[in-house]
Amino acid sequence: MNEKRLKRLIAGIASGDRSSFAALYEETKRGVYAFIYPYCNNKYDAEDCVQDVYMKIFRYASAYRPDGSPKAWILQIAKNTALDEARKKKRTVPLEKIPDPYACGAEPTDSFVFDTLNKVLDEEERYVVVAHALWNYKHKEIAAALGCPVGTVTSKYKRSIEKLKNALKEERL
Repeated sequence: MNEKRLKRLIAGIASGDRSSFAALYEETKRGVYAFIYPYCNNKYDAEDCVQDVYMKIFRYASAYRPDGSPKAWILQIAKNTALDEARKKKRTVPLEKIPDPYACGAEPTDSFVFDTLNKVLDEEERYVVVAHALWNYKHKEIAAALGCPVGTVTSKYKRSIEKLKNALKEERL
């Protein structure tokens, strides 16, 4: 994802261009979903939350400052939306879980990978993996966001990937 292109798309959204919104959605939806999924713990809540994120992006695109990172802006909206939803869920009685997570045509491999991410990694490890692997952030940028040394992020990323590999191997055995 090219930062300049994302900035142009956000500017287009701010000016009311629906095709810019559609393009931004197509380019970022997988990364936003992967980022939100651990907060939601299930496919259905994650999909609802993603829709809320894009409604907020559409509504607040004019508030985006072009000197900032568009990826960081989108992820901040995603995180805030997911945390808001998690707080709301704590105040309500949870609904019965739907027994078949693939009934709506989801790809089993996607849910399997996201479930594994959620089970195996803690919140900071998930952030590092999703930011680097799906959003193409450099370890230096992640370190700045987390306020820690680059070496810490690099080793955390490598350890997290190793944890995921081991967990996925165990599941297949």
